[in-house]
Amino acid sequence: MNPAGSPKAQAASVFFAGLLPVIAFTLIEEYYGTMAGLIAGMVFGVGEISYELYKYKKVSKITWFGNGMLFVLGGISLISSEGLWFKLQPALMEGIFALALWGSILMGKPLLVYLAEQQGHQFPDFVKSKMKGITFRSGLFFAIHTGLAVWAALAWSTSAWALLKGLGVTISFVLYLVMEGVLLRRAVLKQR
Repeated sequence: MNPAGSPKAQAASVFFAGLLPVIAFTLIEEYYGTMAGLIAGMVFGVGEISYELYKYKKVSKITWFGNGMLFVLGGISLISSEGLWFKLQPALMEGIFALALWGSILMGKPLLVYLAEQQGHQFPDFVKSKMKGITFRSGLFFAIHTGLAVWAALAWSTSAWALLKGLGVTISFVLYLVMEGVLLRRAVLKQR
């Protein structure tokens, strides 16, 4: 089995996608300015892709997508001499993910159900209907976080923005998932 395709590797990829470039950008920008920070962030993006390619012999789609956006927006930031475009990358990724979650519901195949089935899990219809609600609320979570990320990119300091990108979204999403897990477990136990 290819480690890049394992659930653990995919979860790590989602968690770390774009995190190293953000840390590099933040630290270098603080001491050497926006242009140096942008270049450092983009170099670390290349490093992230190279590491994944070396370690797993394959680069995950989320890493390609996240770093591709980082390179495009970083390039725009370099041309315009403005770090804002680089900072908008997390907001765009979260917004696209929110739309993908909601779009999957409209298409009749909630993304969370689809992903679970791809991993070989089969659920009764009752649980699938609950997961449809979780998919919708997860989209809402990411839509709200998109608004927060745009606000952070426009008005917050680079350090505060990086804290939101690195820890804020991760901690808040883990807490959200724990809450959803408790509610789903409670509903399943009532059904028995």
